[in-house]
Amino acid sequence: MKGMRKYAAAIVAVFAVATLTAAPPDGFRMGRGMEVLVNMFRDINLFYVDETDPDELLSDAAAGMTSGLDPYTTYISEEDMATFAIMTTGRYGGVGSLIRRKGDHVVFAEPYQGSPADRAGIVVGDKIIEIGGKNAAGMTTEQVSDMLKGEPGTKVKLRVERFYTGDTVSMDITREIINIPGIPYYGMVNDSIGYILNMDFTDDVSGDMRTAVMDLKRQGAKALILDYRGNGGGIVQEAVKIVSFFVPRGTEVVSLRGRNSDEDAVFVTQNEPIDTRMPLVVLVNNASASAAEIVAGSLQDLDRAVLMGRRTFGKGLVQSTRPLGYNSYLKITTAKYYLPSGRCIQAIDYARRAEDGTLSYIPDSLIREYRTRAGRKVYDGGGVMPDVKLDAEFVSRFAYVVYGKGYIYDFVDEFMKRNADREIVPGEFSLTDEDYADFTRFMADKDVEWESETKRILGQLKSAAEAERYDEAIGGYVEAIEADLKDDVASGLVLYRQEIEELIENEIVMRRAYNEGVIEHNMDKDTDIQAAVRLLGDPERYRSILSSQDTERK
Repeated sequence: MKGMRKYAAAIVAVFAVATLTAAPPDGFRMGRGMEVLVNMFRDINLFYVDETDPDELLSDAAAGMTSGLDPYTTYISEEDMATFAIMTTGRYGGVGSLIRRKGDHVVFAEPYQGSPADRAGIVVGDKIIEIGGKNAAGMTTEQVSDMLKGEPGTKVKLRVERFYTGDTVSMDITREIINIPGIPYYGMVNDSIGYILNMDFTDDVSGDMRTAVMDLKRQGAKALILDYRGNGGGIVQEAVKIVSFFVPRGTEVVSLRGRNSDEDAVFVTQNEPIDTRMPLVVLVNNASASAAEIVAGSLQDLDRAVLMGRRTFGKGLVQSTRPLGYNSYLKITTAKYYLPSGRCIQAIDYARRAEDGTLSYIPDSLIREYRTRAGRKVYDGGGVMPDVKLDAEFVSRFAYVVYGKGYIYDFVDEFMKRNADREIVPGEFSLTDEDYADFTRFMADKDVEWESETKRILGQLKSAAEAERYDEAIGGYVEAIEADLKDDVASGLVLYRQEIEELIENEIVMRRAYNEGVIEHNMDKDTDIQAAVRLLGDPERYRSILSSQDTERK
């Protein structure tokens, strides 16, 4: 009963604070809703036939209240705060390794270079037999992860079965603050072009970016490729700081506009730039979102960089956190952001849903035209369109399934044991025909349930033909095509050999040269990066794009 009163009081306090600070247009309805919610919470806890958990009820109630808003407005419980902190800071206390389940045990999947696990000699495939004095057999990855994490300076006791020898050893690893780098790699692509991979916008990633830019300039970089593909965003201020390295001080980068004027803000660059003339290419794709779109979109609006790749995700919403008491928070969308041209590139209109609850994208009729500083046409309503569109690399369903089932990981386990002394140099290593033949034999008895996109579409064609009574006219042709399509493992291994080989090579290189080695290994094969290199090698085309080329509407 005492615990229930605590949660009821917390709910009342939250609504009271909201009523006092938000100045709602209809205070009566908010007060009525508060009373009903508290009474409902009380009665369920007191009278429901089975025992209830107040924490679960509160989480369910919060999920219900936010379900009709947008996916970024969420309740963060006290238990979830550690995960939220990792997402925003990129730091946590632990040993510094990814883990995965294999059989009855959890194994180390990727020790970070220089981490406590790495310095302790942990390698990919080492099996955790005991952790903290407890038998680790049957533990989930979540359970093991929770036990590996902890206060920096504390120790975790492990018994580990060594991957290469099978010996079991005991070790104490001292936990440290693990920094997940927002910039996991930078380097020179050739004698004059530098490359920087920026994967997120956690605390002080701008400091890492500054270090990378300055170091590459010292190495002779006359132009830069900034890679924001797959970057889901993060802290807006970090995005502004990164843009400030390339534009004059006092330049507007982004503005925020919310329902309440207190959320309005204009962000301008505060520091002197590093270089305002160095040619820049920014790589983007449909997974570039939020703060990544601020960097890419503002540099486009300011005619400071050429964007290459695919249309970005289209997240023009900004979140802030508000304390709810008892170390819980509400992460809530409070504003939309607008790029220097005035456009907001939010793609989904969460405020307008169909009767069945489905969401809709901003219709073409509402998409508006804006102008960059040089007068080029750009548009709102659906992500940032690149200046130079590049085709997305095809990845087959077969490759997804083979990778997702862990078959590549398991094969590489065997490969590494057989080839413990084989030299593996990023950028030079490649599988031989015999290596791939070994993988083909390894896959002979493996279950791979997959259907090619072609066969799936043929199935739809058959259904449509039957519905429209064209089946007699074209049925024979469809059946003939289907007969030639073989969605079996052996055929998939032949058709998609290049994709499979790249996945295997990446796993092998990672085990010898860490994730940095994988990035370096793929540099020459990355068609987007090579397209950027060619553009930067053509100054006339580069200048023409920035001075006169409009972006496409969609």
